[in-house]
Amino acid sequence: MKKILLTILLLICSNAFMTLAWYGHLKFKDMKGFSSLGLVSIIMISWGIALFEYCFQVPANRIGFDENGGPFSLLQLKVIQEVITLIVFSVFTLLVFKNESIRLNHLIGFGFLVLAVYFIFKK
Repeated sequence: MKKILLTILLLICSNAFMTLAWYGHLKFKDMKGFSSLGLVSIIMISWGIALFEYCFQVPANRIGFDENGGPFSLLQLKVIQEVITLIVFSVFTLLVFKNESIRLNHLIGFGFLVLAVYFIFKK
């Protein structure tokens, strides 16, 4: 149980940094001192943030992978990561991009992803 929780916690942290690196720069135009940055500068900042993503993602996969003594197969790890990515992204979107909303079609799509998790874990 400890490896399950640790893997999921590390994946959540990893995805928080990934989401910030991939989408956080879209709010730079609203931040003093960042609004005039060029693309190369934004890429470098995003790479710096993404380093932290890898610092959590790699241990999560090593701890969680069943061939390393973890509880999850490779396919299970990937599906868990994708679901966590969508959850973290949805929360980030609602908190940071106030003009975005989650609609019914999004919820239906998320429901299908939950079904994907069910089928991936089904023995």
